Amino acid sequence: LYYYIKYYCGGQFTWAGQQINLPTPLPVVPSPGITKTSNDRFRYYQNVCTVSYSLVWLNWTRWERHIDWMALQGINLPLAFTGQETIFQRVYMNLGFTFADLEKHFGGPAFLAWAKMGNIDGWGGPLPSTWITDKLVLQHKILARMRSLGMIPVLPAFAGHVPSAITRLYPKAVVSRLSAWSNFREKYSETYLLDFQDPLFKTIGAAFIKEMINEFGGDHIYNTDMFNEMTPKSSDPNYLSATSKAVYDAMLAADPQAIWLMQGWLFHSSFWKPAQLKALVTGVPLGKMIVLDLNAELDPVYKTSQSFYGQPFIWCMLHNFGGTMELYGALNQVNKGPFEGRSFENSTMIGVGITPEGIYQNEVMYEFMNENAWRTKPRNITNWMTNYTIQRYGHHDTDVEQAWHILQKSIYSFVGEKKKRFHGKNGFVKRPRLRPKFYIWYSPKYLYQAWDLMVKASPNFNNSDLFRYDLVDITRNSLQVISMKMYSDILMAYSMKNSTQLKQAGDRFIILLSQLEKLLASDRHFLLANWLDDSKQWGSNSNQSRLYEYNARNQITLWGPNGEIVDYASKQWAGLFADFYQPRWQLFIDTLMNCVQTGKSFNGQAFNADVLEKVEKPFTFSNKVYSGNPVG
Repeated sequence: LYYYIKYYCGGQFTWAGQQINLPTPLPVVPSPGITKTSNDRFRYYQNVCTVSYSLVWLNWTRWERHIDWMALQGINLPLAFTGQETIFQRVYMNLGFTFADLEKHFGGPAFLAWAKMGNIDGWGGPLPSTWITDKLVLQHKILARMRSLGMIPVLPAFAGHVPSAITRLYPKAVVSRLSAWSNFREKYSETYLLDFQDPLFKTIGAAFIKEMINEFGGDHIYNTDMFNEMTPKSSDPNYLSATSKAVYDAMLAADPQAIWLMQGWLFHSSFWKPAQLKALVTGVPLGKMIVLDLNAELDPVYKTSQSFYGQPFIWCMLHNFGGTMELYGALNQVNKGPFEGRSFENSTMIGVGITPEGIYQNEVMYEFMNENAWRTKPRNITNWMTNYTIQRYGHHDTDVEQAWHILQKSIYSFVGEKKKRFHGKNGFVKRPRLRPKFYIWYSPKYLYQAWDLMVKASPNFNNSDLFRYDLVDITRNSLQVISMKMYSDILMAYSMKNSTQLKQAGDRFIILLSQLEKLLASDRHFLLANWLDDSKQWGSNSNQSRLYEYNARNQITLWGPNGEIVDYASKQWAGLFADFYQPRWQLFIDTLMNCVQTGKSFNGQAFNADVLEKVEKPFTFSNKVYSGNPVG
């Protein structure tokens, strides 16, 4: 259906909206018709983080449209993680855990992904019982719709991360504490891991799968990740093989047809040498594990692991971290990579997938990648991009076509070293410091050329919501790059101890931030109000709404009580610039000015503590209401 909409009707259906003005009569498909056949068994979708970074606040209306998008894109193997807290709650309470024990374990709605992976415990909580119940109801709707459209939902499984109360309830259980994760301290990290060989592991793992099948039905494919950004306690291959066998045996005890789907993100750690990787994946019978080669567009693991030593794998485009919004993509690698994966010697590739941590950004990359499901060879990207502009905006325009060809050959032609991942946090979205790191892989002049061409073409697209979205997005990114030069001017003036130049450079920077606030407020896609209002809708009382709003504000700014992963999931939305980024930068500029005037040196640690208490924490605790209507 989507092929027909795109290539016969010139339409497009994306996260940001749709351009589908079907012609009358509908275009006729010439006899004997057209057949498009998928290259692989599976088309996978989601990262285990997506459910928290992008999908956490979606109600059924939004989910319904999102599942429609999946179906049109041909996705048939989506992750389905909503509602699992109900199942864990039942299993743990049957084992003697109390609701208070679980409150310390689950954490808040915006951070449940990392609680499940054992990275953190309790942060952002306590999780209200109404949240657990509401998400259970929602999951039933999600699964019913996915299955009705021929999809195989991937349900969660148990990975061994348990509430801390296990030491009280089961003092003989073999439990270890993991190391702290990403600057979190003991209160919210150093989580408890039940030993894979302990009999209790199989008991919990099997009970979880059984309870989930009883509640939701089963499709036999389960995801769990054992050592996500965590180091196993031993590198002994025998130990690692035994651990994966124990995880799978727990699944098997509840579902004799179980297949374990595992994210291959852990294999990007230096811990996983060939012997360790092989031991982990072959601890499960061949064909009973599917590995997501999570970042295959830049760092494919299948090439250095003999196709995961015989286990089936899915070639995935990761692309995004934290749901950040900077324009970026590796079109050339995405164009060729899946075909290289299929033709690799003794390849065990069984699918393609998209695994971004966050969505609602760089839509061109996902439209392009998802066509790899049925494309028979790499495309002429320039020709494809011309068609993309027509499908997206409704008609051909020479300036728009040229703009996207320029973007294709610059911003969307990332070739960085395989270990150099782009996190999309250049310039003003990062907490200010004296020695910033910028990472631009293209000449900014090409971005500005594309920007000019989009502005020039804008009178021809007054009624196009998707054109306005892209025009704002390209303008935003251009100003982001310009801000890096202004940032450098501030630092140069400070190094010269020139207060006049410092004030001028600082004033220019603050004006730029205010202009960004004004720009982003003009389009409905770039409003902080969307994120906050979506979070508050789940509250059944004012206290719950405040908790959910705090979760929403904290995730996109401090990411932790004291900025443990500050700015990792930064967003560029109207409201954030006025009340978070601009005050933060003003304090930085004022601090530098004070240093110049008093002859003192800038103290980075002191500034971080100052901005945390004066700007960042107050923003996360604020309940200021923002308009959900674009202006200007």
